[in-house]
Amino acid sequence: MNFDFTDDQHEIKRTARDLLGRRSTFERVRAAAESSTYDAALWQELRDLGWTGIAISEEHGGAGLGQVELVILMEELGYALAGSPFLSNALGGLLIDHAGSDEQRARWLPGIASGDAAATVGTLGADGAELVPDADTAALIVLVEDGAATVVERSAADVTAIETIDPTRRFGRVAAAAGEALTGDVAGALERCEVALAAELVGVAQRAMEMSVAYAKDRRQFDTPIGAYQAVSHRCAQMLLETEGARSATYFGAWAADADPAQLTLGAAMAKAAAAEAARNVTASAIQVHGGIGFTWEADVHWLYKRAQVDAALLTGARASRARVARAAAATLVKG
Repeated sequence: MNFDFTDDQHEIKRTARDLLGRRSTFERVRAAAESSTYDAALWQELRDLGWTGIAISEEHGGAGLGQVELVILMEELGYALAGSPFLSNALGGLLIDHAGSDEQRARWLPGIASGDAAATVGTLGADGAELVPDADTAALIVLVEDGAATVVERSAADVTAIETIDPTRRFGRVAAAAGEALTGDVAGALERCEVALAAELVGVAQRAMEMSVAYAKDRRQFDTPIGAYQAVSHRCAQMLLETEGARSATYFGAWAADADPAQLTLGAAMAKAAAAEAARNVTASAIQVHGGIGFTWEADVHWLYKRAQVDAALLTGARASRARVARAAAATLVKG
């Protein structure tokens, strides 16, 4: 059995790596973060390529591909720390596509697919949705609470911009009196969102690991590369182990979403738990490998660390995801 990507999927990955490698350098990431802006030209290029609608059906203006293709893109966007509303728009699209009615999909998905009317997702708490990516610019905000989801237009919501540890992405606090309910499979839609978010975390971890290995080869102490010392080489090996484990779990979740939805609940929980923990651990280790310079503002590795911390907190945390893995595994054993 061939577990590799198809030729078309490899081409998506190669194209994304090349484009983002040129358009989302750390210099541009830093400039955008320090000015609290996004790269408008990059966002427009992503839209022109049709990637904003990659997992949306052709009927609604998308590319008609699947969760695997979306995950491939999300991993590359995370690797590049691309500053754009791509993640939030993709999550909003997944919820409306998989939990909305035919009429709601026809009304909202074309704007999401083109990026003309972008969406976002927030999780409601006692005081509203506290951490909603790109809430200030989204046309539609999907609010999720206790397994239910409603859609509100930006004009009908009270949005307050907030600062987080991650200045490469914009966030807002959202309060809304009412919205239009999504009455379909909200749980399944959220699981697809978790897999997409996990893919971004995998990309972040991969970049942090590569930067650490490169630094460990170049940085010398006592005329010896620091990577030759066990304390450093073992740390790098652990980074590889966690990154690859998170990638495998995420790819399984993406495959389940497209090919075997019965396994999606388990796959999504595994993906978010593994990716959240891996990205947080790997980026923290990356700072340690870089030594004193890793703690400075001038070093680039801290952008990855900050992205990992906030991404890990979105939708569901690693602890809640691990609990869902246990419940899903137990349910599978009972059925067996």
